[in-house]
Amino acid sequence: MRNVIAAAALGLGLAASGASAQAVGIATSNPGSLFHNIGTAVANAANAAGLNTTIQPATSPNQYLPYVNSGGIEFGVANLQEVSYGITGDAWWNGVQNDDIRVVGMLMPLVEAVFVRDDSGIRSLEDLVGQTITYGYTAQNTILPQYDAIFATAGLTADQFEHVSVPSVVGGANAFMAGEADAFIFAHGAGKVREADAAVGGLYALPVGASDDAALAAAREHWPTATFQELEAGSMPGVTEDATYIAFPQVVFTHAGVSDDVVYQMAKAMYENAGVMAETFPPFRAFRPEAMKGDPGAAEFHPGALKFFDEVGLE
Repeated sequence: MRNVIAAAALGLGLAASGASAQAVGIATSNPGSLFHNIGTAVANAANAAGLNTTIQPATSPNQYLPYVNSGGIEFGVANLQEVSYGITGDAWWNGVQNDDIRVVGMLMPLVEAVFVRDDSGIRSLEDLVGQTITYGYTAQNTILPQYDAIFATAGLTADQFEHVSVPSVVGGANAFMAGEADAFIFAHGAGKVREADAAVGGLYALPVGASDDAALAAAREHWPTATFQELEAGSMPGVTEDATYIAFPQVVFTHAGVSDDVVYQMAKAMYENAGVMAETFPPFRAFRPEAMKGDPGAAEFHPGALKFFDEVGLE
């Protein structure tokens, strides 16, 4: 069934805008988060292409995905697994299906890690056992299964750590910086990670426990779209040597009622303005426009996006 939730009920503070080429909105998570950075970059690309685009922050995609589904705002950014669960009603959606969600285009993978202080002496997930991690994530349902996927690569479970409850990844980073936890989870490249790196005098990003096929299969038991990605030493805060981390696809999404023309323009803006996005948010250097038409899983591409893909010959 379609999940229609008013913005007032969500408490998002999202301003509805007409589905027109003149004014559109992109729902993002809170400032400092990866999806706020991504949404800002996509909005800049769209504005460079002539769309009047603004971002509208909320706590997390599991709050604003239903709002996009209801037509309250035109676009949103999230990881593909969360979008898929939101459409099918699986996992924390408890059978509620957001079946008007459509994909505009695939972005670069989200690469994630558990971070500790560089001077902590902790250099592996196994070393972290018995220490305090940020946990709970009551406003972001995606985080606990992502933790489980990371821990599974080392044959560990979340109950082998002490927990301090936080509502969101931004709240988790704040708790870590305040000395309330020994470790927190966040996406590489996010502004909040750079803030934490500066605040504590350096971070260390714990690699996955193992990066073989068995470890990946164990991770996918908790997060089905998980892959592994190696980052080079010095490429991100906390990456002090070449190391492997969990990664998974992320997307720009919309709802079925947005006009084909508006979605066509957004897809075209993303495809043609990769440089604008990379200038806004450097992790977009990994974005490949030719890969925008990837496998959307349980989702469907919006017809406006497919029209653009056909025009430029994306398979």
